[in-house]
Amino acid sequence: MLKCGIVGLPNVGKSTLFNALTLSKNAQSANYPFCTIEPNVGVVTVPDERLYKLQDLVKTQTVIPTAIEFVDIAGLVKGASKGEGLGNQFLHNIREVDAIIQVVRCFDDPNTIHVNGVINPIDDIETINTELALADISSLENRQKRILKQIKAGEKEAVLENTAIEKLLKLLEEGAFINVDKNFSDEEKKVMHHFHLMMTKPVIYCANVSENDLSTGNEYVEQVKKYASTHNALVVTICANIEEELVELGEEETKNYLKELGVESSGIEKMIKSAYDLLDLKTYITAGEKEVRAWTIKKGTKAPQAAGVIHTDFEKGFIRAEVVGYNDFINAGSWAQAREKGVARLEGKDYIVQDGDIMLFRFAN
Repeated sequence: MLKCGIVGLPNVGKSTLFNALTLSKNAQSANYPFCTIEPNVGVVTVPDERLYKLQDLVKTQTVIPTAIEFVDIAGLVKGASKGEGLGNQFLHNIREVDAIIQVVRCFDDPNTIHVNGVINPIDDIETINTELALADISSLENRQKRILKQIKAGEKEAVLENTAIEKLLKLLEEGAFINVDKNFSDEEKKVMHHFHLMMTKPVIYCANVSENDLSTGNEYVEQVKKYASTHNALVVTICANIEEELVELGEEETKNYLKELGVESSGIEKMIKSAYDLLDLKTYITAGEKEVRAWTIKKGTKAPQAAGVIHTDFEKGFIRAEVVGYNDFINAGSWAQAREKGVARLEGKDYIVQDGDIMLFRFAN
C-alpha cells in the first residue's frame, strides 16, 4: 500500500488536512505547536468512479478500491534533527513513507500564530528541508562508520556504498536537490535503498490557502510553485478548512459547494491524483461476481508482476492474462460479450499493464 507522510511546521493546517483525508477527528487540531503527540495513521480509499460502473455490469455487491496510507507527523521546527521540539522520533517516521506531502502555510490569519512569527512559505519549506537534510547527513555518517572495516578491506558492496555516501553527503551539504536518476549509477541506486533517506523521497507541496484564494491562488502559492519547479516536486492548492467541512456533506452537496467555490474537485482528490502521478502509479481492475477490485502497480509493470500484487503464486505460475480495456468492457457490458465482440485478448509475460485494464489471470498451481 502506498504510504504518504504529511509534514510541515506547526500551525500550517496539517492535522486539519489529515482529519479531512481520513474522514475522522483522530488528529487533534489546536492553535499551538505539538498537539499531535503520536503520529496518526489513516487509510484512505482512492476515488475511482470506474469501479461502481463495473459493479452494475458484473452484478456484485462488493467493491474494493485501492488505498493510500497517510501518516500525520507532528510539526517539525528548526533543530528537529538535533532533538528540538519533538525531534528525531518524528524524523524516523518520515523515513518509512514512499512520498512526502509538505503542507505549507499560504494564508494570513492574525488569530492563528506562526511558529516563526511571519508568513514566508519558502522559509518554511527550507526549514523543513534543512532538518531532513541534517538528519540524512547524520544517518549517512553513521553508516559510513559502521562499514569502515569493509571499505578498508576492499569489499565490493561496501566500496560501492561508500562512493554513493560520499556523493550524497556532498549534495546534502551543498543544499542541492538530489536527482537520484541523474546523479547515481544503477549499481549505486541499488545500495541506496538501504539508506532510507528523506531528501530523496518524492515531494508534493500542499499550499494551504484561505477560502477566498482557493480558485485563484495568491502570491504565496506562486512562490511555492516557482520553488517546486526547480526541485522536481508537485504543488496542490487546497483549503484545509474547506476539506474538513466537505466531510460533513453528501456527494451532491459537495459537488454544488465546490462549484460555488469555482473549483472542479476537492483538494484531497487532487492530492491523491498527484501522489499517483508523482510515483508513476497505475490502477488495473479485476471484475467478477465475487467483487470489483482496484490494484495499484508501478507504470511499466508487466502482467506476471501485476498478478503478483494479488498473490505471489499468481506471478510464479503465470500462464497468460485475459485483458479488456475499461471503455471496451463498458461498451460490451460483460466478459462474455467482450469475448464475443473480440475486444478481450490474451496477453503473455511481456505485456505491460495499462491504467484501467480489466484483467483475468490464468496460472498454474
